[in-house]
Amino acid sequence: MKASRASLAILMAIASSASAFAPTKFNTPSSTLLRATPATSSNFLTPELAQSCIDVASGTPLYAYSLDSLAKAADACLAFPNAYGLTVRYAMKACPNGTILKYFLSRGICIDASSGYEVRRAMDMGVPAEKISLSSQELPQDFEELVKLGVKINCCSISQLERFGKAFPNASQKVGVRVNPGVGSGGFSSSTTGFSKTNVGGPSSSFGIWHEFVTDGTVPSIVEKYGLEVERIHTHIGSGSDPAIWQQTAKLSLSFCAIWDTVTTLNLGGGYKVGRNPDEKTTDLIEIGSPVADAFKDFAKEHGRELKMEIEPGTYLVANAGALVTKIQDKVSTKSSSGDSGHIFLKMDAGMTDVLRPSLYGAIHPITILPGSGKSEDIGTDVEGVVVVGHCCESGDLMTPKPGEPEALEERPLRTAELGDIAVMDGSGAYCAGMSTKNYNSFPEAPEVLVTADGDVHLIRKRQELKKIYENECDVPDGVF
Repeated sequence: MKASRASLAILMAIASSASAFAPTKFNTPSSTLLRATPATSSNFLTPELAQSCIDVASGTPLYAYSLDSLAKAADACLAFPNAYGLTVRYAMKACPNGTILKYFLSRGICIDASSGYEVRRAMDMGVPAEKISLSSQELPQDFEELVKLGVKINCCSISQLERFGKAFPNASQKVGVRVNPGVGSGGFSSSTTGFSKTNVGGPSSSFGIWHEFVTDGTVPSIVEKYGLEVERIHTHIGSGSDPAIWQQTAKLSLSFCAIWDTVTTLNLGGGYKVGRNPDEKTTDLIEIGSPVADAFKDFAKEHGRELKMEIEPGTYLVANAGALVTKIQDKVSTKSSSGDSGHIFLKMDAGMTDVLRPSLYGAIHPITILPGSGKSEDIGTDVEGVVVVGHCCESGDLMTPKPGEPEALEERPLRTAELGDIAVMDGSGAYCAGMSTKNYNSFPEAPEVLVTADGDVHLIRKRQELKKIYENECDVPDGVF
């Protein structure tokens, strides 16, 4: 009898699943109402243009970048208020594709590198060494050669400064010093001193030399011991930092410049907020920069030195210029027959292998469902609440986490999707292709395309071949096992 009841329950569940995907009315909390009425296109991709990207890339998933959006972001950064000269450095870790590096170089934008490998990559793409600045958690073994080539290095710890000094003793070698100013600010945390994955300043961050070691004579004594010439002070407090805190830190950083009369440049890092979603604001660079430019003028009056300014935007330049283009490859339901529990899940043919930010930070990206036909006239009007997940065999491969609660999933009101429909995840230009978990589950690295203002699509990275994933593996000698 028990067995037959269980079988009956299973049959009832199967029978009820036929209506599981029927469009339903969806009442969503305001925190998840990213789009009450789903858009008919993404930031820059219509169904037709998305299909063109798919054709050029020979399938999905792929990353698409808008050249027009890159240009507008570059214009905004190059217009950053300054008193005595500005150098904009692109934080290439945000998206290191060579075509993007070359475009920014053509606009007069230099490079901020975060590893020796990034330095070499940028040079291989044609970026002159003297236009590259390196601030790294790991000073590369070949840093001496890089310096001799013209790369500017900011020492980010006391031991880095010691190594640098030992390599160039009593040579008046120019060097930068990255200072941890004592506060941090990141887009996923309101704390200025506690740990956050997007804070890179304050006592809970290992980035930079703690400010007290700069003011108590420790760093000046090392500089003097090796006869170094500090030409640059560098600070950076976090990604998506609070504009007010950024301004305060920028003014504080000027006090570190007063310690050495050889300092000619203050690098204020980046981390400017970018609104990926409708309820998020993008930092007004003119608004936050104008008071800082005035502070540079005040410094000049007091110390008789006109300091040049450097900024290092990454997210600001590329975040909203990029999109992940995928297809819905499966759709499953755990909804009960009453409809008061469970979810409808849309499974993309991409995931944390392509956009890690939702899994890593609980980041929220806007998602637009477009018809698989690639035709605007096929856009439907039905909307349903869904949870969007990736293709990895990993429970954390979640594309729609609950805002403020990375460990919780939340339904998103999206246009009702069919298998084969296109899903575009906007805001994927920064820290997506360059920070993916590519090759997990042996999924190949996705291709990248550049979309011009005229709608032309160009392939700027091919899809990785499967054999490339394991071509560096080596067999052990016979008899080992």
